[in-house]
Amino acid sequence: MSTAEELEQEVHRLVRGDRLQQAAAICDELNRQNPDYASGWYTTSRIATVIGDPGLALQAVDRALHLSPGNPKWVLQRIECLGAAGETDAATEQARQLASHTFDAAGFAADFGLSLTKLGLFELAREQYGRACELEPGNISHYFSLASALRYLGDLDSAQAAFESCLKIDPDNAAAMLQRSQLRAWTRDNNNIADLDAAHDRFSEDSPLRHQVCYALAKELADTGDFDRSFEVLLEGSTLYRESVAYDPDSDLDALRAIPRCYGRDMFSRGIEGHVSAEPIFVFGMPLSGVTLVERVLVSHPAVQFAGELGTFAHELMKHCQRVPGPAAQNTSEMVERSTSIDFAALGSDYLEGTRPATGIKPHFVDKQPLNFQYAGLIHLALPKAKIILLQRDPMDNFYAMFRSLFDGRYAFTYDAVELANYYAAYSKLMDHWQSVMPGVIHIVKYEELVTDPKPVIERCLEHCSLSLNEDCLTANVRREESIGIWQSFARHLEPAAEILRTAGIHADE
Repeated sequence: MSTAEELEQEVHRLVRGDRLQQAAAICDELNRQNPDYASGWYTTSRIATVIGDPGLALQAVDRALHLSPGNPKWVLQRIECLGAAGETDAATEQARQLASHTFDAAGFAADFGLSLTKLGLFELAREQYGRACELEPGNISHYFSLASALRYLGDLDSAQAAFESCLKIDPDNAAAMLQRSQLRAWTRDNNNIADLDAAHDRFSEDSPLRHQVCYALAKELADTGDFDRSFEVLLEGSTLYRESVAYDPDSDLDALRAIPRCYGRDMFSRGIEGHVSAEPIFVFGMPLSGVTLVERVLVSHPAVQFAGELGTFAHELMKHCQRVPGPAAQNTSEMVERSTSIDFAALGSDYLEGTRPATGIKPHFVDKQPLNFQYAGLIHLALPKAKIILLQRDPMDNFYAMFRSLFDGRYAFTYDAVELANYYAAYSKLMDHWQSVMPGVIHIVKYEELVTDPKPVIERCLEHCSLSLNEDCLTANVRREESIGIWQSFARHLEPAAEILRTAGIHADE
């Protein structure tokens, strides 16, 4: 018979080979044969975490800690399990207690920093990431994590120093250059343009990193007033990245145009019964339209839970569409047509279940997935008591903000100016349609009003969501006045896109 240590080593070998189910089976055998072997229960907890069973993971690590109380590594695992199970308060309390411990291994310090970040304990996370950097000064990922925590805390000078540390380790780390460029508005006396120009020269046109340098350089050139060269470099970067993305713009446009055809007024007069929950608050709009600012306001309320950009509604909708009898949909337009035959109440119920355990902790949660704008009507049919907020921003400001941003793997429609303009035009028509067929359902928040005179805008948001007035919401930081009118410095370069929007009737001339 194998010893406990031998069985545990076999488990680790199977995990390294990505044979998780077999590893879990050996863990069961290990625990049956050696119920007092604490490390075996910890290993079981780790595997359950990877498999996605937070309940089992928590039970197993609790057994480990019962047998060997106070092991910091195992306490850290318990914090992760509590967070995954949605027990945020308990996870936060235990994390604060563990924060007095000094880890001797960089990996555990970094893991603890990540757990603290997930719990919103950024000051404590900064300390752990700093510890990881001390223990492994050559590991760039630790400095990236540290910089992210520092950026959230508003310590931009220290965040910049962390990115500089990355670049000392690897002078060609384009991601660090890009993140550094996003930290602040640079000036002619304080910028990294010379270094970025040198990097731009070093990276060949076929380098997979050159586009990141282009975006970073374009940002700092724009900050320092060299708008023509900024746009030239931005166009180079966006073109390089677009060439690497497999994207069919016609498919997106066909779907956006099919939605109004399939979801006319008759769909909302059939007496369709959705799921009764009033938990979700959906906040959406085009990327960089202010969705995150409104989320920040709402989650400051004690009755509202942070949930982030959930892809749950689209995921559950797709599953329900695939269950509709008949031939499989051949394209996105056909999928839109199939969606009209689904069980909307079941969709609403499955959506809520799919958000657990991150939700259900407080009476409401915010789903701020920007692209949920496509599903506004379906959301209302599936969850008629859910609140919906749409962000609107000056079209050309919103256009330029998206076009200058590197989203890496998301929003494929933003890397070609004409494709983005056509998408924006279709988006705008769809928003007009939703307002027409669902009058009064969608609450509009104008970005410019939010950042210049936030109090009345926030009060109306809270009223729409049936939330009490709350001082924390009123004092949330939402001011971004410097981003109003940003496109005008590039008006000459953006004229082709502006013309597309004007033709669609959605762009007011400056």
